[in-house]
Amino acid sequence: MIDISVSGLSKEFEVGKKILDGLTFQVDQGERVGLLGRNGAGKTTLFRILTGELEPDEGEARVAPGKGVGLISQIPVYPPEYTVEDVLGTAFDHLRAMEEELTRLAEDMEHADAAALRRYDALSAAFESGGGYDREINLNKVCNGLELSPAMRRQMFSALSGGEKTRVNLARLILRDTEILLLDEPTNHLDLHATEWLEDYLSHYKGTVLAISHDRWFLDRVVTRCVEIQDGRAEFYSGNYSFYVEEKERRFQEKLKQYEKEQAKVEQLQAAAEKLRLWAFLGNDKLYKRAFSMEKRIGRLQTTDRPTKERKLSVGFGEREFRGDEVLVTKDLGMAFDGRTLFSGVDLEVTGGERIALLGDNGTGKSTFVKLLLGELEPTEGKLRFGPTVRVGYLPQMVTFDHPERNLVDTLLWELNCTPQEARDRLAAFNFRGEDVLKEVSTLSGGERSRLKLCMLMSQQINLLILDEPTNHLDVDSRDWIEGAVSRYEGNLLFVSHDRYFINQFAGRVWMLENQKISDFRGTYQEYLAWKDRQKAFAKGTPPPAREEPKKEKPRRSGGTKELEKQVNAAERAVARAEERQYELAQRAEEVASNYLELQKVCEEQKALEEEIAHLYTRWEALAAELEEARG
Repeated sequence: MIDISVSGLSKEFEVGKKILDGLTFQVDQGERVGLLGRNGAGKTTLFRILTGELEPDEGEARVAPGKGVGLISQIPVYPPEYTVEDVLGTAFDHLRAMEEELTRLAEDMEHADAAALRRYDALSAAFESGGGYDREINLNKVCNGLELSPAMRRQMFSALSGGEKTRVNLARLILRDTEILLLDEPTNHLDLHATEWLEDYLSHYKGTVLAISHDRWFLDRVVTRCVEIQDGRAEFYSGNYSFYVEEKERRFQEKLKQYEKEQAKVEQLQAAAEKLRLWAFLGNDKLYKRAFSMEKRIGRLQTTDRPTKERKLSVGFGEREFRGDEVLVTKDLGMAFDGRTLFSGVDLEVTGGERIALLGDNGTGKSTFVKLLLGELEPTEGKLRFGPTVRVGYLPQMVTFDHPERNLVDTLLWELNCTPQEARDRLAAFNFRGEDVLKEVSTLSGGERSRLKLCMLMSQQINLLILDEPTNHLDVDSRDWIEGAVSRYEGNLLFVSHDRYFINQFAGRVWMLENQKISDFRGTYQEYLAWKDRQKAFAKGTPPPAREEPKKEKPRRSGGTKELEKQVNAAERAVARAEERQYELAQRAEEVASNYLELQKVCEEQKALEEEIAHLYTRWEALAAELEEARG
């Protein structure tokens, strides 16, 4: 059965510029389909047509009749006196209506006729099957999963942030238990825990899902088919996001080979036609006719346009040479606001070449920690210091410029003190060409502003790059582009992100901020997830479950083996530091040999350190083997 049918759909907002141009596809009942495409490709326009908010110029978009549709896109407007609890309660309006009718029928039961009794029985069955008796249980379950606390449920809905309103709206739609879900960037304002909860919910959801998302990990876990909107039409990929990446590249190479084959044949025929024309001048009309026939054949051959890709970054960061092993040290670092402690007792040490992901739920203090590093805030306790040769570059989540009225060229002239030609060359390397360089900064999209900021950062001499949600609100192409830029950077990297695809690609160390502490895990994100699974299993006394990771595109290693060499060197330093600590603990054990309690503490620390050293050696050996393979 078809749940969503789109046929010959066309829509334009500017004359001559069709955003949708004959779009055609269908989604069958129970399918989970990812809708891909650049920002502005028409994905949200399609959703607005499906929900009846917009009318198409041509074609039609239909949802199966009688099926409830839930849209997570726009946040509905509610009366100003509504609390979060009131908004969530609207999900049960149909159940309340049934409950009121059941009450009326029960009150008139003495005088009820056969028809009223049948109505009561049917309504009772519908009320029960619709979850009427489990409303509170379902409400609490969904609120716990999306971290809507009892205190938050008592707040006024109008007072919430945009991200909080999105979570409440998501909870309301899940509670409505609709048969078709239209998801427009559902993970944009969710932290890692809430996103994982949503993925688990969708894995058990029996209905149909059509999702617009730039969260590639989410797409890998949730969707089984992808539809890409390109030039207003649909391209189909029968797999998740990783399949889409590989298949799209295969199709590109196939089209490129076809184009090159056609061009080689065209060049061969053109050379032959020119010779025939030359010989025809000597008086042979038959040769002239053959040349004319050959030229017509050339016209028929030229059917494939040259396939193109967005140009990748061709420049690297102007990195400052790093001297010494110390990048950053914190000692008993703590921060509190108005009596609320965000974190305390944070002891961390960062050495050269490390790439660290700072993770944690929303509101735990990640951005505050970054502001401490940037000197925008002072800690309420403890200290932090940078190495003497460290120079920091920072890409914020929301990029702003002091003079948004300036165009791109003038912005670089003022900020970098360069010549107009140097400014244009740098902008061209970042895909700002032609008239684009004369745009006002205020007219740029979020992805373009991030790209411009990176352009400015890359011209500076930095060796510690701090990124705050670098891929948030960017489309897949822009995320790929920024990842290409970061992969070329060889200095230290510290980033805050909820984008698990980005985290998995770049993190070699994980700092998890939770329970007012920062736990330090030396390893990749996948290794961190496996370690978390083991910890949960040990706590329950059960074997750890096998974590099934989504198939992912093989990471790009721009710059040959440099990235691997960097990771091997970092792993070697980590092993050396752990072994030094092991020696210190052995010395300490001798000193406290007569103090049973102190000796027990040292022995426990030695045991934990032995496990860490075993893990570090395994990682070092794996990276070294991979490096040898890359060199060989």
